[in-house]
Amino acid sequence: MTSRVLFVRNDPVAPEAMLADAFSECGFEIDTFDVVPPDHVGAVAGEVEFPDLTRYEVVVVLGARWSVYDEALRASWVGTLMTQLREAADAGVGLFGVCFGGQLLAQTFGGAVSRSDSPEVGWYELSTDEPELIPPGPWFEWHVDSWTLPPGATEIARTAGASQAFVLGRTLALQFHPELDGPVLEEWIADDTDGLVAKVGRTDDELRIETKELSDDAAQRVRALVRNYLSRVLHAS
Repeated sequence: MTSRVLFVRNDPVAPEAMLADAFSECGFEIDTFDVVPPDHVGAVAGEVEFPDLTRYEVVVVLGARWSVYDEALRASWVGTLMTQLREAADAGVGLFGVCFGGQLLAQTFGGAVSRSDSPEVGWYELSTDEPELIPPGPWFEWHVDSWTLPPGATEIARTAGASQAFVLGRTLALQFHPELDGPVLEEWIADDTDGLVAKVGRTDDELRIETKELSDDAAQRVRALVRNYLSRVLHAS
């Protein structure tokens, strides 16, 4: 029986990118679901009818420019998705969250998410307790919010500024962006209307140069990360 993974695209500029290749190489057929279409990014709160998450072996919740704790979002599709993620977890579905998606998983299972005192943008090395699951990197960061762990979760990676990964049953939540490649970075730079890159003391060209230098190694790391997740989290629980 073919394994299927669903990528939940919460934001038009946050696609699955290199994660799609990694899951495909592990034998998964890929489905995608777009939550907020490009013409709705100015008014993102609204009702969304999600597909049945329990039909999948893995659901990957991707990034977004918004905050999971925004009251209007929690009262609309974020709240709906949280309910369906809990149902999926109860059904044994593997959950894999990236940045906004990782924060959403933290919030879904009883953790808290709030504005961080230390936004992170760029490539960072991680301190990891399980390098066989989360290699130390470098991994790409672009976030202004951070989580506190849900009850029962085990933190397995961190930077000085934020928790970076936790495991809870068949769930793996990541604060960093393993999917990031050059084209995705260009989307984010173009969308950086608040000047976050400059606020953290970086430049767009620095991020471009580092991403180009690290892209081949990053592609290998994301493949290892997905293989590790499947063997050490999804199929070990």
